[in-house]
Amino acid sequence: MPRARGGKKHVKRRKKIMSFAKGFKGKRGTSHRIAKQAVMKALRNSYIDRRRRKRDFRRLWVTRISAAAKQNGLSYSAFIGGLVRRGVGLNRKMLAEIAVRDGATFQTLAEMAKEEAVKG
Repeated sequence: MPRARGGKKHVKRRKKIMSFAKGFKGKRGTSHRIAKQAVMKALRNSYIDRRRRKRDFRRLWVTRISAAAKQNGLSYSAFIGGLVRRGVGLNRKMLAEIAVRDGATFQTLAEMAKEEAVKG
């Protein structure tokens, strides 16, 4: 009796890997054995980078807020601390957007934070 080699399942599995590898350069996109390794690495990196993206954006927002706060005579920590004590519920993403797009509003927020810094 001949050995069964998987048939449709085998072809489907290989096609799936090769469709993931579309656009890869050289044998990474054409050879199944090499493409399988490349796809596994690409999927692992995309998983890791979905988490890294969150860290990177938070770092960018903090940098932008810090630069804008320094222009208004405050450190980042004094600015955030003043807003927290004042009860301003804006997250860092929104604060960074305000700092980039609307300097006057950010200046108002900085004044509020300064008042709290003087009190506390």
